Amino acid sequence: MLPSRSPNPVPSRTSKQQASAERSALFVSTLTSFMGPFMISSVNVALPTIQHELAMTAVELGWVATSYLLAMAVGLIPAGKIADIHGRKKVFSIGLLIYTIGSTAAVIAGNTVAFLALRVVQGLGAALFVTTGMAILTSVFPLHKRGRAIGVYVSAVYLGLSVGPFIGGVMTQQFGWRSIFAVMFPLGAMSILVTRVFLKGEWADEESHRLDVPGCLIYAIAIVALVYGASILPGATGWILVPVGILGLVLFFLQQRRALDPVFEVTLFLENRTFTFSSLAALLNYSATFAVTFMMSLYLQYIKGMPPQAAGSILMAQPVVMALFSPLAGRLSDRIQPRLLATAGMSITTVGMVVFTQLAASSSISFITGNLILLGLGFALFSSPNMSAIMGAVDKKDYGLASGTVATMRLLGQMTSMAIATVVLTYFVGHHVIEPANYDRFMASVQMVFSVSAVLCTVGIYFSMFRGRLR
Repeated sequence: MLPSRSPNPVPSRTSKQQASAERSALFVSTLTSFMGPFMISSVNVALPTIQHELAMTAVELGWVATSYLLAMAVGLIPAGKIADIHGRKKVFSIGLLIYTIGSTAAVIAGNTVAFLALRVVQGLGAALFVTTGMAILTSVFPLHKRGRAIGVYVSAVYLGLSVGPFIGGVMTQQFGWRSIFAVMFPLGAMSILVTRVFLKGEWADEESHRLDVPGCLIYAIAIVALVYGASILPGATGWILVPVGILGLVLFFLQQRRALDPVFEVTLFLENRTFTFSSLAALLNYSATFAVTFMMSLYLQYIKGMPPQAAGSILMAQPVVMALFSPLAGRLSDRIQPRLLATAGMSITTVGMVVFTQLAASSSISFITGNLILLGLGFALFSSPNMSAIMGAVDKKDYGLASGTVATMRLLGQMTSMAIATVVLTYFVGHHVIEPANYDRFMASVQMVFSVSAVLCTVGIYFSMFRGRLR
């Protein structure tokens, strides 16, 4: 079917067909928005079990999350443009298929190399359906229904983060860590079936006829060099690759300014202070907070000796608070300057990070749970108002670009956070299995990660507060 010429094309259909398309789009978009966060948060709880079975070192353990995020970040930039050219439903379906195959194959992975390679496959598939899911939702739903649909979509993200640690802990303890990946097969297959059978039509932009391949390659090489280089510091190769990655991102920025059909529009960063500072605040917030679950999962299971299910129950505290307070923060940002709420949230998060720098083997579970609740409140107050500030700082025609920028900042921040954790673990623990003999060095790495996170949040307070008034 030829793509429509309207900006948000909806094929001509009866009200019954339209209602069916809306239900199908909401189902697949919401399910896939749940799958990604659920996978990330549930796998974090299973890390000690995965490490034991596959005999991973501490550094390799860090790459379980980093390889997925890296592949997703590399694929996210070109995926949106490819979807505009060839059709969003087509790219969405292909992404689901790749993700489902990677998840199912991970069930039988017999060694570290194979498992990490399949995590890369998962990340590439996720990039395709994450960047197109919201676009499909926007294309199918009319303006007067769109806000409610997007609200359900966002709620599913937080639901995945909330239940992932607990359900992942239960599944790991009762059925083994491979069951987490096995459950992705029915979820993925169901999404593919609904997309292909019930979601009629295709959505593409006839004006987006060219993919900026050089820009995609420059970006991919820069990101891989930067993240991989950071993971092998302080080795000599790492000191070479990190500057190469930074220079590559600078080159990408300059190349995108000159490109006739850029894969990533960078002019907004030069012309819009509120947009730029809000995006940088998001980057710093994710860079500081994403590794919390990773480090605390290891701490609770190694230092506190908790089984996966119990550790998952503790780790639920943060995302549950995020899910409860984020809608309230979003509504408040309609009446209060978003920068004030977001800055308050970033400040609370900074306090939580400073508190965790004092974490010790003797710290009580109530102390840990209370601080996770504090971090969840801080992130909730920051996230929704900051998103409101980003979207409110651009014209309506740039909503897609702004949404894509948020996703990119989130992924880059998550990768940065995991890179920090990996570098610190490499320095303190090295290429060794985490065991009682090096628990003291592991605790030093935990305290260092939270110290770096506190510094990042402090810098983030500046960008959040001085972004300028939104209205």
